[in-house]
Amino acid sequence: MTEQFRKTPPASLAPIPFHIPQPFETELENGLKIIIFENKRLPIINLRLAFRFGEINSPKEWRGLASAVSSLLTQGTENYSSKELAEEVEKLGASLHASSSSDNSTISASALTLYRSEILRLMTEILFKPTFPENELNLYKQNTIKGLEFQRSQADFLADEQTARIIFGSHPYGTVSPTKEQVEGLSREMLIDFHRQKMIPNNALLIVVGDVDKDEFLAELNQVFGEWKRGNVEKSEFPTPPIRTQKTLTIVDRVGSAQSNIVLSNLGMERTNPDYFPVLVMNQILGAGASSRLFMNIREEKGYTYGAYSSFDSRRLTGSFEATAEVRTAVTGDSLKEFFYELNRIRDEKVGENELQDAKNFLTGVFPIRAETQEGLTNLIVAQKLYQLPDDYLQTYRDKINAVTIEEVQRVANTYIHPDKIAIIIVGDAEEILKQAKTYADSIEIFDTDGKPLDVTKYESQEGQLPANINGKWEVFIELQGQQMPVTFELNQADSAFTGNFESLLGIGKITEGTINGSKIKGKILVDFQGQEVEISLNGNVENENSIKGILAPQMEGLPDLPFSGNKQ
Repeated sequence: MTEQFRKTPPASLAPIPFHIPQPFETELENGLKIIIFENKRLPIINLRLAFRFGEINSPKEWRGLASAVSSLLTQGTENYSSKELAEEVEKLGASLHASSSSDNSTISASALTLYRSEILRLMTEILFKPTFPENELNLYKQNTIKGLEFQRSQADFLADEQTARIIFGSHPYGTVSPTKEQVEGLSREMLIDFHRQKMIPNNALLIVVGDVDKDEFLAELNQVFGEWKRGNVEKSEFPTPPIRTQKTLTIVDRVGSAQSNIVLSNLGMERTNPDYFPVLVMNQILGAGASSRLFMNIREEKGYTYGAYSSFDSRRLTGSFEATAEVRTAVTGDSLKEFFYELNRIRDEKVGENELQDAKNFLTGVFPIRAETQEGLTNLIVAQKLYQLPDDYLQTYRDKINAVTIEEVQRVANTYIHPDKIAIIIVGDAEEILKQAKTYADSIEIFDTDGKPLDVTKYESQEGQLPANINGKWEVFIELQGQQMPVTFELNQADSAFTGNFESLLGIGKITEGTINGSKIKGKILVDFQGQEVEISLNGNVENENSIKGILAPQMEGLPDLPFSGNKQ
């Protein structure tokens, strides 16, 4: 018989006291804001030189320019080649890199306090003296274009691309990556001009966290940055994101995909919105973790997926809400049903007191952990200052979480989640998805993996149609880690069935159990791969009886779906 005390969980421990003192702040004559947070627990210093410009500030015709500038800052200066600079950083056991996000750009450095002057010197080297060498720019272009090609084989990228386009429209947030043509068109002169115009002190702030003496280090910073000339901070005007009036369904067709990548999204809120903390608590209950409603319903109860989540991406100008899951194709419609059930429930019903308290306990408990390391504390301060959050934001974080009420949770759910106007984006087998998902939307559109619109009517059921002629030899190419791998199919058709042979670098195999339904083909491939028999599902769509596109799905853990396309020989 179970002992009585085991039936009652232990009481929660009292909250651990947590206090973040206010950092020192000042501003140089050139407009550079300096924030110094003395943290002497470890002999380490973290530096972040952050700028309030990012990809949204790249010219419309040259998306990716901000990222190119940041990436190439460390690839050659007046005094160092990229290799020499990397060696200098390595000698110090330090780190130095630059990056750009949609809103901001940052030069980051860290080192032992002993080497603070040396790492500061290298930081200013890439800031003031980059040369953007032609050979490094050409290499950057090659690598970026290869990366763009690889992205198109990834379902999550295809979902992000369509989600951004639909939610943000012509606003810069609506573009998640540059085109191949935009990357190819980048020039050294463009990078130099953009660097000169945007990397200016009066649009930047320097955050210092670590084992430093404030007054002593401030004198050094004055000496290093004092002569940096002010520039003109341009006011940018951006288009307003579109207003949604109905539920829409957008499908990206990956013929034969074994799973559907689902995103439900609508416009969210900017990072400075006063509803930020109630939304944080509400989303923790809805879908932020493994104990949330979406996860417990769609994964634990229904078993449709390994994980179902929701999130708010709040940026400087606006943001988005998303609910996401990767599910088996066969349960796409059932998953949508549960998503809408939970999105409506969080709006229509008040959450329970226990749910609310669990969410608060998690958020207030994990926050000190995020600030425990010097790196984590630095990142929190950087975000606070870049988004111009209140001076006491970190100090009052836990109090604001604890102040959220049940009524506020329901209010913000109704304010920022709109099931009746939501965008449904699904990447997967369009024909299979359409049958299950079309009743959930007022309008439907379908795209291929290159982002080109397709005719929706051709995806209606092909039952009763004559089978396509697939007999013969097919030469196709598989997308594998950004590379094109050749594959040969030898197909032998008998009415609506087929068998055949398969040959590739993966091995040689037999095609069995092949069926043809209109232009859609399905089959099973058995391949001897490194002494082990691997089953691969073949799913494809034949166009004009001369070209084919589809997915090879290895039935082996750890192996991804492999998109392919090619022609009959």
